[in-house]
Amino acid sequence: MQLNGLIYTVPKEIKLLIGAFIIVLSIGFYTGLLFVGETSSANPNGIEEQYLGNESDENAEVMKFKKSEKEMLTLVHNHILSMSIIFFLVGGILSTTQLGKKLKLFLILEPFISVILTFGGLYFLWKGILWVKYIVMFSGVLMTLTFTVAIIIILYQLFKQNNVSK
Repeated sequence: MQLNGLIYTVPKEIKLLIGAFIIVLSIGFYTGLLFVGETSSANPNGIEEQYLGNESDENAEVMKFKKSEKEMLTLVHNHILSMSIIFFLVGGILSTTQLGKKLKLFLILEPFISVILTFGGLYFLWKGILWVKYIVMFSGVLMTLTFTVAIIIILYQLFKQNNVSK
């Protein structure tokens, strides 16, 4: 079965369904990023402070305490499960776009690697391996970039005129 470019042949009702899903999913995804920015200052030291606390900093504007093991396991579990479903669905839709094989494969597989590095990294950071905060930051940025590129490609091709080359 040929998937490359299949998105152009999907009926209008399904295109509208996919488009609505992608837009609402994106709102949820980017709202989550706003939350990250509010809670961790979106920098490596802010990430460390969010999970390990800042009780020793007398000048801290907001007092933060180290997360419990239950909180960390819940966070890692929930994010890995939910984001794997998100990226599975986005990857499935992206697989129907007309795109180079290597780029498509990268955009489909990379977010899964970043999910493991980001949320597994948060757990290792919490365990005291402080240098992992840089991996968490890098993988989180890369995951966001690949999500954004995939969404733009999907939305563009979803509503582009049918120019299917067979």
